[in-house]
Amino acid sequence: MSSDALILAGREFRSRLIVGTGKYPSFQVMRKAHEASGAEMVTVAVRRVDLGNRGPENLLDHINTSRFFILPNTALCYTADDAVRAARLGREAGLSNWVKLEVIGDEKTLYPDTEALLVATRLLVKEGFIVLPYTTDDVVLAKKLEDAGAAAVMPLGAPIGSGLGIQNRLNIELIREAVKVPVIVDAGVGTASDAALAMELGADGVLMNTAIAQAQHPVKMAGAMKKAVEAGREALLAGRIPRKRYASASSPIDGVIGR
Repeated sequence: MSSDALILAGREFRSRLIVGTGKYPSFQVMRKAHEASGAEMVTVAVRRVDLGNRGPENLLDHINTSRFFILPNTALCYTADDAVRAARLGREAGLSNWVKLEVIGDEKTLYPDTEALLVATRLLVKEGFIVLPYTTDDVVLAKKLEDAGAAAVMPLGAPIGSGLGIQNRLNIELIREAVKVPVIVDAGVGTASDAALAMELGADGVLMNTAIAQAQHPVKMAGAMKKAVEAGREALLAGRIPRKRYASASSPIDGVIGR
């Protein structure tokens, strides 16, 4: 897949799968799942790690930074100010000037506060951050985020951790058509077929955490997700046949002897 790399802010990633670091039963399982996923980028919630106290109980000490690029995220932030503060903290601690930007607006659905998200995106872009905002599957908002300087847009497939899969296929396709920056489906994936579908709809990548971390066998699921993302991408590039209302014989009778 290296000849079909994902390019984000000028950086090349051979894998189009991005994985998280939360909810695993142990750091050991997390490390094995990361390896099995083939991913090259992992997200780390700035507010969930002790940036000043390294050691065996610190998540950061269980990530092989020579292999995985760390993408800090602003999980648990409910205002633009909080999200901007978390992004700055991650950069000052030496994690990265990249940020998966989350500004949550509703505690039950964990849907983003879209107005605050735009505000935070503009502020962080001006400060030199590479901003990848987690957003709703709203075409207009995706275009506004692109105009604000986002390096990618990351629409949800379904609510975070729900495992419901892609709930609005059309919107993912419309967002892909509407923006020039990469589109990464973020949240809602439950199993490998969901990841493959996201890629077949035109997404440039898929970000997931719960679907792998809380699977009955996380390492096996990570391997399945790797294959699903690759298969979905290859199917998109291959071009599916048109959908038809009626049957079309696999072996046409035209030219058959005796007819």
